[in-house]
This record gives sequence, structure tokens and C-alpha cells, in this order.
Amino acid sequence: MSLPLDLQLYHWATRLSAPLTAWILGHRAKKGKEDPDRLNERLGRAGEDRPTGTLVWLHAASVGESLLALELVHRLSKISDSHFLVTTGTTTSARLMAARLPTHARHQYIPIDRPACVRRFLDQWTPDIAIFLESELWPNLLLEIKARRIPAVLANARMNSKSLRSWGRRRQAFACLLDTFHWIGAADDRTARGISELTGRQIDTIGNLKLQIKPAPVDSDKLEAIRTSLESRPVWLAASTHDGEDEIILAAHKMWLQQNPGGLLILVPRHPERADDIEHLIRSEGFMKCRRSQGEFPDGAVHVWLADTLGELPLWFASTKWTFIGGSLVENIGGHNPVEATQNGCSVMTGPFTASFDEVFAAYTNHNGVLQASNAREIADALATDAAPCLINAQVALANLTGEAMTETLAAITDLLPAERI
Repeated sequence: MSLPLDLQLYHWATRLSAPLTAWILGHRAKKGKEDPDRLNERLGRAGEDRPTGTLVWLHAASVGESLLALELVHRLSKISDSHFLVTTGTTTSARLMAARLPTHARHQYIPIDRPACVRRFLDQWTPDIAIFLESELWPNLLLEIKARRIPAVLANARMNSKSLRSWGRRRQAFACLLDTFHWIGAADDRTARGISELTGRQIDTIGNLKLQIKPAPVDSDKLEAIRTSLESRPVWLAASTHDGEDEIILAAHKMWLQQNPGGLLILVPRHPERADDIEHLIRSEGFMKCRRSQGEFPDGAVHVWLADTLGELPLWFASTKWTFIGGSLVENIGGHNPVEATQNGCSVMTGPFTASFDEVFAAYTNHNGVLQASNAREIADALATDAAPCLINAQVALANLTGEAMTETLAAITDLLPAERI
């Protein structure tokens, strides 16, 4: 059967764009968005040899999905003697994988979605199963997986309303791509309904796997050092901020300092490569700062601790009473997951744009476990409230949200693994 016209056009457009590939990758590398030493991986050329035996391939778009991939690798390792390949698309997630993948797993960058690149990637790695996490659907890659009859899973499928509306205009293409997956587990009712309506395939809500990830224990020595440096100062945290939010956060901090003159803001950008620009902004607002990446700790004169490091959010959550979850003050991001903050004992604030985690935030809201603030004044006012009741309520909401998502997902994956390897 021929492909839908949308997919045919996409296929040929990506083939014809081949001469621009090297220039685009080089330009992105100069901006810090690609690893210049690993550009061959983006072209589908393996950076190392494929291990002998069953290979389970997991693809995670960025940091949040990467943490889920790590959890799945850990749990699957207990029931299978397979090797694991994890692909991601960002330099930040690559650094996370380098630090936390076990020895029987390896990381590669996902190939760009050109036919020749994805074929080269699959020729070299020949995975026995492909597990895609959440919503990243690369047409050429998925079609090649389907053509090779590689068993595939879409785990923790999550799509916001905007994505579903967009796919609704390309219904045939969407159904064709999702036909690649032998099993789809939806993280929420919206995604389950949307995929079912667009494809005519009944998809069940399994539940959000991220809610069942046990937080890694924080480094006790690092935590003690941070708490010692903070002493008894009032402190708040802005976690995973994006471009356009830092100005609002700093304005809120300026208001808050009027009532808390010895206070400190710990500012954690979602993408640490933005740190130089944020440092300039902090200086322009008249704040004294220090930077975590340079090994600096705040003294009493510092107003902002710029935590421009990777993988330390649990430390910051465990060190503060209030956190503002970024990605929620500007449109088209959809907020970030508040669960890790709750698990580490930190109360949560958010902006109005939380579509990517609306089911979690709805549960938090129903239990009075989150405060919403749309501007600097509202953030400063929220910081003046008691954090303890908000945290307790969020913990109740989280307990009610947790189901059997992980058990069902692991069962679906193991059903598709070669029997002799389980």
C-alpha cells in the first residue's frame, strides 16, 4: 500500500535536503546544540560496536524522557540479560546518560530523520526491539522500523491538545506512523482518546510512568555542603526556567527581597548552555551572583545562585521549601513535571501554562497541592505563604495518581523480547 501523500512529500523533502545536512549540523554545533565530536552519530554512523546478543533500543527525546529511559533500563535489567542502547537528541541528555548509564548500556545520538541516515543506523545496530518514549515521532525512522518488522512500543505516550489537533489535519499519516507500534501505552486519558479517535485503534490509559520513578538518593555530602552554605537564610528555587521566564523570576525575587533582605534565589535554567546570557541578565538587574558550575558557593552578599549544572535538581529541591516550576510562564512549552519536587520535599508553584502535565497539575490543584502565579507580583506573594500544607496536599495527590503503569509497560515489552533472552 502506498504511503499517504504527506509522508511521501516528507520523505522526498528530507532526501533532497541531504546537501544541507553538514552545514546545518555544523551551525548547530557552533551554537552548542550539537556535540562536534559526535556528529557522525547524527548521520547514523555508530560511535562504537554493537554488542553480541539481544539489544533493546530506547529512544528518549530529552532530559525528562531520559530519566524514564534510565528507570526502564534498570527495571528491564532485572528480568532480561539484554544489552541496551539509549538514543537522545540533546547534548544535555547525552551528558546525563554518560553519567548514569550502567556498563551494559550505551548511548548514541538519534540519527537525523533522513532515509539514508536512519537506514545506516538500523543496519549497524539491528535492535531486537524499539521503545519510543512519550511523543517524538520521526516519520522516516518509524517507517523504516516498520519495514524491517522490528517489534516496537510507544511507552508513556503523551500528546497535548495542540499536537493532537495538528495530527488531526494529517490523520492518515498519523495512523500510518502509529501502525509501527505493536503496543501503545497512553499516559493520560486525553492522549488515549486522541490516538483512538485519529487511528481507529483502541488505546487504553495505562498511567504516567514518570510518577513511578523512584527518585535517586541525593549525594549526602553535596547536600550538607549546600545546606551549610545556605545557613538559616530564606531561600527559594526557580527550576527548569526557559528563555523569557528569567526576567519574571528576577523581578519576583526583587519584590520578595523587600521583605526578606537576606534572601537567596537558586536559579536553575532548563538548558545550562544559557547560563552566560542569564548571568548577564542577573548583573543587569543589579544582583550579586555566584555560579555552581564554577564551584562557587554564596556568601551573605550574593542574591542569586545560578545553578548551571546538570542532574542536580534533586539537591536543590531537597534544600528549599518552595520551588517555581519553569516552562509555565511562557506559551508553547507546557510546563515541567512537579513530581520530583514533591518527592524531595519541596512545595510547588507554577505558571498558567501546564498543558504537558495538565493531569498531574489538575490532581495537585484538586488537593490544594500547588499554587499558580502568572506574574512576578503573584510569585512574590505566593512565597509569603506557608509551604508545609501545600507539600502535604501534593503528596496525597501524587499517591492517588500512582497506578500500575510500570507493571503493564514492562509486561508489554517483555512479551516482545526474544523468549530465550528473558
